[in-house]
Amino acid sequence: MGNQLVWQDRFNIGVEVIDREHKKLFNVLNKLFAYGREEEKSQWVCQEAIKYFRDHALQHFSEEEEYMESIHYAGLDTHRHIHNNFREKTLPVLESELIRTNYSMESVEHFLGVCAGWLIGHTLIEDHAITGKAVSKWSGLLPDEQQAAMKNAVMQLLHDMFRLKPRVVSDCYGGEKFGNGIYYRLIYATKEKEKWEIILIFEEKLIVSTLGGIMDTKSKAVNVMLMNAARYTAQQFVENIRQHLPFADSDEIVDEQLLTYEQFERIFDKQNPQVSLLLDTGAGYFAYCFTAPHLLKEESGIAIEAENAMSEIQKYLKKGKMGKRKKILVVDDSEFVLRAMDELLGKEYEVLLAKSGLSTIRAITLNRPDLVLLDYEMPICDGSQVLEMIRAEEDFANIPVIFLTSRVDKESIKKVLALKPAGYLSKSLDPVDVKKEIDKYFEKVSGVKK
Repeated sequence: MGNQLVWQDRFNIGVEVIDREHKKLFNVLNKLFAYGREEEKSQWVCQEAIKYFRDHALQHFSEEEEYMESIHYAGLDTHRHIHNNFREKTLPVLESELIRTNYSMESVEHFLGVCAGWLIGHTLIEDHAITGKAVSKWSGLLPDEQQAAMKNAVMQLLHDMFRLKPRVVSDCYGGEKFGNGIYYRLIYATKEKEKWEIILIFEEKLIVSTLGGIMDTKSKAVNVMLMNAARYTAQQFVENIRQHLPFADSDEIVDEQLLTYEQFERIFDKQNPQVSLLLDTGAGYFAYCFTAPHLLKEESGIAIEAENAMSEIQKYLKKGKMGKRKKILVVDDSEFVLRAMDELLGKEYEVLLAKSGLSTIRAITLNRPDLVLLDYEMPICDGSQVLEMIRAEEDFANIPVIFLTSRVDKESIKKVLALKPAGYLSKSLDPVDVKKEIDKYFEKVSGVKK
C-alpha cells in the first residue's frame, strides 16, 4: 500500500483552526498508509491509529460546527448532516468490517480508500463552501423522506435479489474508490427531453460471489458471461427503482455504458447527485448514484448496443485487469490531448487522466502510477511546478516523469532537461512514435522487450 496524501495550499480554506486540524487528519491517514505496508504489526498499530483518527475527526467536526454557528453559515444544517453521516454511519461500518475480518488487507484498503477520498473531497468542496470558495455538492439532495424511501428500496432489492443484508456506509457517497469496481451507467430521457441517470457500482467480488454462485461458475474474476448477467440484472434492479420516481412512466432508456473509474470520477465531479449511497453488502461494496439534472453534460463511456455488446464487454474486462498492466498518468489541460492519449495507450496500459496540478496529486494519492506524462506548458500551475509538487513528497519523489512539450527549440529543451525528468516527448511526434517511445521506456526499466 504505497499511497500517501500530500497537503497542498489549495486545501487551506483560510480559517486557521480548521486548516490546522485538516493537516492533522491528513497526517494520521498517512501514518495508516505507512502502517498498512508493515503487515506484521498492521493490526495493532491500525487499531490505535484508527481510534485516534476517529476521535480526532469527531472533535474536529464539533469545533468546525461551532465555527460555522459563530459566523451564521447558511449551509450549517447540510454540513452537519454530512458530518453526522460520516461519524454515525461511515466510520462505525468501516470499523466493524475491520474487526469482523481481523484487520484483513482488503478491509484496511476499504477504510483507507473511503476515508482518504472522503477527506479530500470534503475539504476541497464542502469546507471551502464555508468561506464561499466552492458550492456544496449536497445542496440538491432529495427531501429526507424521499431519500429514505429510495434507500429502503435499494436495500430491499439487494436482499430480495441476492439474499444480502446490506448496511449503509454512507448516504453522501462522494465517489471514493473502493477495490476493483464495475461502473455501470444507465441514462434515461423523459418525453420533455429531460435526462436522468443511475450509476450502479459493484465491487468485482460482489458480482463473483452473487451471480457467480447462482450460475455455478468457478471463475474468481468477472468474465464475459458474468458481465452480461450483471448488466441485465442491473437493468432489472433499475426497473424496480423506477417505481419510486414520479416521472418514470414517461421516460425511456437512451444509453447504457460501462465506465472506467476515471470516467466515473469526471462524470461525478460535474454532477450534484440527488441520492448517493455506499453500502457494505457483506459480499462486497455497492454504490448507487441517482442524478436527475435538466442538462446532462456529455462525458461518456462506450455505448453498449446489441451489435457491439460482446466485443465492448471483452474490451472493458481486458482494460480492467489493472494489476497486470503498467499505470500511466497523463496530465494535460487539453481535453483533446487527454482523450487522444487515452485512445493511444489504453489498449496496453492503465491510463489515468488529470487536467491540473491538484488533480495530479489527487490521482497519484489514490492510484499511484508507474509513469507520469506531464504537459510542460500548462497554465496556472505549469509542468515544472507540478513536478516540484510531486518531488516534494518523499513517497512520490521516485515516480518517473516524462514531459510532453510542444516546444522543441534548443533553449526550451535545455529548460526541460534542467529539471532532470525521466525524458521528454514532443507533442508534434506521430502518435505511433509516441507509443513506441513509451514502450521503449518500460522495456528499459524492466529489462524485458515487448
